[in-house]
Amino acid sequence: MSYQAAGELESIAIKYANEAIRLDSQGSYPQAIMMYQKSIETLMKLINLYPDYKLNQIYTQRAMAYRERIKAIQRARGIGEEGGVEPKDGEGRVETLRANFDDLVLKEKPDVKFEQVIGLEEAKRALEEAIIFPNKRPDLFPLGWPRGILLYGPPGCGKTMLAAATAAEIDAIFLSVDAASIMSKWLGEAEKNVMKLFQQAREIAQQENKAVIIFIDEVDSLFGTRAQEVGGEIRVRNQFLKETDGITEKGKKTPIYILAATNKPWSLDPPFLRRFEKRIYVGLPNMAARKKMFELYTQPLELAPDVKLDELAKITEGYTGSDIKNIVQAVQLNVVRELFESGKALEPGSKPRPITMADFKNVIKQRKPSVTSEMVMAYIKWSETFKAL
Repeated sequence: MSYQAAGELESIAIKYANEAIRLDSQGSYPQAIMMYQKSIETLMKLINLYPDYKLNQIYTQRAMAYRERIKAIQRARGIGEEGGVEPKDGEGRVETLRANFDDLVLKEKPDVKFEQVIGLEEAKRALEEAIIFPNKRPDLFPLGWPRGILLYGPPGCGKTMLAAATAAEIDAIFLSVDAASIMSKWLGEAEKNVMKLFQQAREIAQQENKAVIIFIDEVDSLFGTRAQEVGGEIRVRNQFLKETDGITEKGKKTPIYILAATNKPWSLDPPFLRRFEKRIYVGLPNMAARKKMFELYTQPLELAPDVKLDELAKITEGYTGSDIKNIVQAVQLNVVRELFESGKALEPGSKPRPITMADFKNVIKQRKPSVTSEMVMAYIKWSETFKAL
């Protein structure tokens, strides 16, 4: 594809969007709607012409956000798609353009423990050294400890579960953030929400006397390198780096940690990598881990005597943990379908037949791994240069 042509369309979309936001903030709603529509049209043209462009997910989210903004203006002002109707005094007040902080950050207390995370021993050991041990005995770490940790690897291999389990091990507050959502929101509000996120983390750590783990998923949406920046991303990213420096500064004793996850570590820019002292590869499960996964997911099911979990683990080499869960679920759905198709599903006491080895093999035959060998090699190659345990 021609990145120059894509960049030109990108710039046009930015220009329309910036003008729309300016008009929107000034109350010039009909004109703002027109500019939002032009930005949407340009973004959709970019997506359609270059379906493999790496920023299309962000552009789609942004186009959807602009459509929602248009609808909000039309509802509040009584503006229809074909024209404008001015509201009476005191009516149709348009809600301020903003990205809601509560929509971006999920505060929770995870209930998953390290022993429930199957495999990933190297990753768990690295997280123990970086977070769990220093939190339990900070006096043993006079030189400090890492505050920024990057988890990278194929999707479906347990990065989010690892982060949640780490928080549970030290009874920390878990603030989960979707970086893609931050980048798809409105300009000034996104910067404010970044500041609010870190301010909230500091307040929780002080008031509740607990550690706080800020988990940033899809961090490449925030810190990925790109030829063109879209609508103020530079300011948002710089704000994030500034806040990160405040947390990771040497000598700081505030128990706040930043865990970031990405499926595309090669798209991260150097300033981000420098701030994350631990870079941990979360890879595909080995044979022992795959067997444990089959044991876990088949536990509530009735298996026929011919089912051999060792063999299933062997023939699913290259599959992620998520793939294995999907295989077991598909097998279970198939035998339930059989029961319904037999007409006996609604009879009292009826239940599916036991699941056989042939059932598993038939599903595996139709389901290829979600991660290719080429993708695995790309992670290994990147690890040779940037991995830091």
